[in-house]
Amino acid sequence: MQGNTTKHAARQGILRTAGGAVALLVAALGAPPAAWAQNYPVTPVQRATAQQVAKQGVPVADLAPNAPDVYVVKRGDTLWAISGMYLRKPWRWPELWGMNLQSIANPHLIFPGQTLYLDKTGGFARLRSGLPGQPEEVRISPRTRTESLADSALPTLQPNLIEPFLVEPQVVEANTLEQAPRIVATVDERVLMAAGDRAYARGDMVKPLEIAPGEPRYFGIYRNAVALKDPATGEILGYEAQFVGKAELVRGESIEDTPNGKGGVTSDYVPATVDILSTREEVRAGDRLLPAATRGFMSYVPHAPEQEVNARVVSIYGASSVVNAAQNQVVAINVGRQDGIESGHVLQLLTAGQRMKDTTDEAKATIRLPHEKNGMAMVFRTFDRVSYALILDVHNTVRVGDLLINPR
Repeated sequence: MQGNTTKHAARQGILRTAGGAVALLVAALGAPPAAWAQNYPVTPVQRATAQQVAKQGVPVADLAPNAPDVYVVKRGDTLWAISGMYLRKPWRWPELWGMNLQSIANPHLIFPGQTLYLDKTGGFARLRSGLPGQPEEVRISPRTRTESLADSALPTLQPNLIEPFLVEPQVVEANTLEQAPRIVATVDERVLMAAGDRAYARGDMVKPLEIAPGEPRYFGIYRNAVALKDPATGEILGYEAQFVGKAELVRGESIEDTPNGKGGVTSDYVPATVDILSTREEVRAGDRLLPAATRGFMSYVPHAPEQEVNARVVSIYGASSVVNAAQNQVVAINVGRQDGIESGHVLQLLTAGQRMKDTTDEAKATIRLPHEKNGMAMVFRTFDRVSYALILDVHNTVRVGDLLINPR
């Protein structure tokens, strides 16, 4: 009887709970919350922060000036935007989550239709997803049991801002690209290729291109690995390969025997066949193939690094001739996994103070202007010594050499 009642409520598009929307959504749609938690990890530090804040909330003084008392989550909202709506510092998302820890077991599982209520009593603020003593109402659209409910949860950022960059950037060693499989020919001897074209590629004697269990089928097409130099030391941190497109391996390399008409056979090498799936620019012979990167998670928990960070902008991604970046552009920075940098780290951008001659001084002494706050950036992809960050907001343009530090 209870199961029939729940299914009926789901068909009506309204689920009411007294103990939190997530629990009943799980019961209705059969999607285990443990699986979602695995897909959207929460670190022990973030969980501990949320649990601590949940005991009393956050000081009212830490709220954003115009934090709404009631807000209905809409399609198109993001966790970053909602966090910024309620808190002066959006990267303090674990605290916003902590204010609603009992009814939101995972900070990523917030859905369009949920109503958020801000309780400001006793000098502390608590964000709830239901009024005290009243059942929570979440309006959802009917869906099949086989569809993951996590697909409708709010992303941290607008997906279109970083989706292309989750797989495109590749930071490699000096000779990685030179040793990678290469495109050697095209159908009809075309010089340039685009999406939908077929091309031929070959690996090397040690590692030929072949279709086999465990071997990659999808590749990124790259060229011109550019050295990423630390602006502070000049040290080469790695080589960024220029992304050209994507390809699928449809037939591996082989040796084929052909009768030669003299009673014998001629053994011919036949290169692998690849289909070009998409391109950022035209593909040509000599371009290299690297196994396609695994797409990263589309949702992150924004948080400040636990360790001290003193980083610099190395380059503006995808614009080798451009030295300035604006909001929603991607920059490479000179710290990575070995420095403790991880996806979701929020960093404060500083415009590097310029060195100049003091023309008012008879000795013309050299001075450096102070570094100025310029905006925020969030790391979304990391390599050993380099990371990529999205510029979330910015007052002035960002230049190579600008600084990134812990948010204040």
